[in-house]
This record gives sequence, structure tokens and C-alpha cells, in this order.
Amino acid sequence: MGAIASVAALFLAAVLGASAVHKIVDRGRLAQATSGLLRLPQVVAMPVTMAAAATETAAALSLLFPASRPVGALLAALLWFLYAAALFAARRRGDAAIDCGCDFGKPRRGIGLFVIGRAIALAAGALVLLISPAGGGGFDIQSILAALAFVALLFAAGEIAHLPATSRSAAR
Repeated sequence: MGAIASVAALFLAAVLGASAVHKIVDRGRLAQATSGLLRLPQVVAMPVTMAAAATETAAALSLLFPASRPVGALLAALLWFLYAAALFAARRRGDAAIDCGCDFGKPRRGIGLFVIGRAIALAAGALVLLISPAGGGGFDIQSILAALAFVALLFAAGEIAHLPATSRSAAR
């Protein structure tokens, strides 16, 4: 179980770290996304976005050390559940066409079920890590490579989820 916990902690830390960097690098777009998702004035959205980036950074760093891993997992789960709730609320109130800031590349329009499900799945993964037995020390190369592979799969799944739906099967 220790190796699985190590891979999960590294994977979640990498996702959180990438998300924090994304918020810092693309501040304007992400503050606008925060404003749209939470219906906040733009002047308030920027500090909220930077607070989210700081919390993601703290959670990511906490996940890297076994002693602070439960705190990092709890922070991560709370962040992702809140994010899922904000996405769901925006979609439900008819704001599904806004840019949610969910993608690292080219901004896409729309809050699909995939991004809500992804946030819930990441939160659930953090909760599993939170309740898993303490253990796992340092990270070996296999854990690092496995975590990076899962990050690549997560990003690939996001790209696949945004492919245009075809009206006909290619087999016909």
C-alpha cells in the first residue's frame, strides 16, 4: 500500500502544482474564469484566484512529505469538491458556456460533465489518500514515473473529452 500511496501523493501533488502555476502564469484569464464561475466582481476575483493558487501550492507541498500528507490530502479534497460544486452550480444556472479555466492550453468554452467529474474524481482520490494507512516514505524512480504517467493520462483524457462529437460512426 505504501507504493500506491506514494504514487497517488505524487500524482495529486503534480496536478495541484500544475494548477497553481497555471493560475499564476495566466492570471488574467483565470481571474476572469473565477469571476464567471463564482459571479464575483473582477476586482475580488483576482485575490480569490491567487488564494486558490496558494492553497493548491500548500496542498501540493504537504502531499510530498508523509508527516503532512493527511493535511495536504484534506486541503486537496476540499479544493476539488468546492471547484466541482462551483462548476456544477454554473452549469445548472445556465452559465455552461463560460470559460471555466479548466484547461492548460487554448481556452475552451463550456463546462462539460467531464470537468465536473474530473474534479470529483480528484477529490475522491485525495480522500482515499487521506484515509489510507500512514506510510510510504521517500519516492523512488518508479513512483515518480508512474505519477507522471497518470498526469499524462489525465491531460490526455481532457483532450479526448473536448474532441467534437461525431454524428456518424466512422464504421458506417
